[in-house]
Amino acid sequence: MAVDNEELLKHYELQETIGAGGFAKVKLARHKLTKEKVAVKIMDKESLGDDLPRVQTEIEAMKNLSHQHICRLYHVIETAQKIFIILEYCPGGELFDYIIAKDRLSEEEARIFFRQIVSAVAYVHSQGYAHRDLKPENLLIDEDHNLKLIDFGLCAKPKGGLNYHLKTCCGSPAYAAPELIQGKAYIGSEADIWSMGVLLYALLCGFLPFDDDNVMTLYKKIMRGKYNVPKWLSPTGVLVLNQMLQVDPKKRITVKHLLSHPWLIQDYSCPVDWHTRYPIGHLDEDCITELSVFFKRSKKSMSSLVSEWKYDKITAAYLLLLHKKNHGKPVRLFSCNAEHSMPSTPLGELKYKSNVNYENPEDNGHYVCRSVEFTDECALSEHLHFAATPQAVERARCRSLKDSSEDNLRSFSKTKHASKKSENKENKMLMKINVKTDDHFVHPEAKTPVVKSYEKKSLFTPKENADIHCKAMISCGKATPIKRDTNQLFSEELTAISFSPERRTRSLDMDLNQANGESSQKKKGAKVFGSLERGLDKMITMLTPNKRKKTFKDGPRRIKAQYNVTTTTMLNADEVLNEIILVLPTKRVDFVQKGYTLKCRTRSDFGKVTMQFELEICQLSKPEVIGIRRQRLKGDAWVYKRLVEDILSSSNV
Repeated sequence: MAVDNEELLKHYELQETIGAGGFAKVKLARHKLTKEKVAVKIMDKESLGDDLPRVQTEIEAMKNLSHQHICRLYHVIETAQKIFIILEYCPGGELFDYIIAKDRLSEEEARIFFRQIVSAVAYVHSQGYAHRDLKPENLLIDEDHNLKLIDFGLCAKPKGGLNYHLKTCCGSPAYAAPELIQGKAYIGSEADIWSMGVLLYALLCGFLPFDDDNVMTLYKKIMRGKYNVPKWLSPTGVLVLNQMLQVDPKKRITVKHLLSHPWLIQDYSCPVDWHTRYPIGHLDEDCITELSVFFKRSKKSMSSLVSEWKYDKITAAYLLLLHKKNHGKPVRLFSCNAEHSMPSTPLGELKYKSNVNYENPEDNGHYVCRSVEFTDECALSEHLHFAATPQAVERARCRSLKDSSEDNLRSFSKTKHASKKSENKENKMLMKINVKTDDHFVHPEAKTPVVKSYEKKSLFTPKENADIHCKAMISCGKATPIKRDTNQLFSEELTAISFSPERRTRSLDMDLNQANGESSQKKKGAKVFGSLERGLDKMITMLTPNKRKKTFKDGPRRIKAQYNVTTTTMLNADEVLNEIILVLPTKRVDFVQKGYTLKCRTRSDFGKVTMQFELEICQLSKPEVIGIRRQRLKGDAWVYKRLVEDILSSSNV
């Protein structure tokens, strides 16, 4: 396991588990060079078995899809036994949890979300793919409150185009189209429209149009196509649901007509824009410049490397730098070892280096850090959180962009240096487009049969910290005695940093052009391309003590209010914990307590684990109350919803 993780830990600091499935685990991690959070999907090849082609399909689809409402693929690492897929991290969690928290969404808010869903699906279809697993659990909410479509493991790209009939029955039963469950050949895009209808119904109503604990009864309801129409739905809302939930796929509305449906353009002045704002092939000048300086390559060479889109460490660094820039953060990489550390050289001296390409002196540095640019009012309105009326759009369009800056005084977790060289390769034997072969992954090596003594282990046995967290490697050799006071040193560094006349991301070429003509002390401060900040970061890292692990005596974890946190009326965390512990056995829920977290699971009558989830007692910052964080790890989402609601309502919290 340690050898398999070695390649991953070179580039990422692993943190807690944020999801789990039948053959995969998802962990939160931090990219070492950019310090950006990412999600790492970890899969064991041996456990995958026949599902290995599904992973291959997901990777190839995400390599070819680039859209503002599709989760971004950053990096793929393959080892002898593991496959690691590094993805964009969406801190808002699943859309499903948001529905639970809100009970149901207003039509105005549901419209904002559904326009984004339609935009993503229309783009997917335009690229020749059918998703085939659309549901709230496969839509995540990012830091800007926008939706991101995930899980392309069941997607299909018919060789004959989208009008080519498919035969594989797949997806979640509650969202499956009638033609799928009847075993008929079907068109993938038409099946996606049905699933979108079920999804919109769940947004507007807070429950499913077709639901039953018995799968055969559920299928009969789906094939009849009859569902309740709540009285709170508007006439146009009822109409769009009816047009999507047509049992006959030929009578179903198409994506093309859905883009301009009256319900979707209400409060908007234009149809849904499905085109991507991130076309594959366009390279950002600032990101290329930072990469070329950091890795000591010419800009031309670095552009060529990035343009290969290998989804290796270079691709990951570029895409995460671009993510930082689009969110108003400095386009900057952090040194994690001596090999990649930046020389502390003023820009005026850097121009004499032969390994950096500065062949565009006419560049004027107009690469301001900003949020995503919008080409029209309609596009902007899709990114508003709520009530995107034309008046709100106009106000948002006129609102000036805030100056963005990042606090340079950061102390980072220390990371462990792997001393052994790994033979793992990134993207080893991954399928390329149009390559006709059945097996593109390297299968795990056959193991020598040995006699094992099998012991039944708890499902929730915590892993050793050595496999999860990396410890720091300080790449500066022996420390030189410092005669001056540390506070004085920090003060001088901060003073030098404050000389920078602008708080925006700058092109390196812009600084080079200024270096020749201006000699004032203020301009000298602007010439230093992050060398002072990097030196200060190193100093703070060395002087910052290791964070003490939180113990049970420290009390519950303090967090911000989230969509998957239920507030309580009690002020004592221990009382809330005891109440939940008393209720769980009555609901036939097994659990393991770890501090204020209860790792829960349910089993079928045959002993198979059917559900895994966590309940964590936590302290909310605003308001100052005790909350219960819910986290589904495995199992049907709506069964989980009913179970957790039953647990919380049965406890006196």
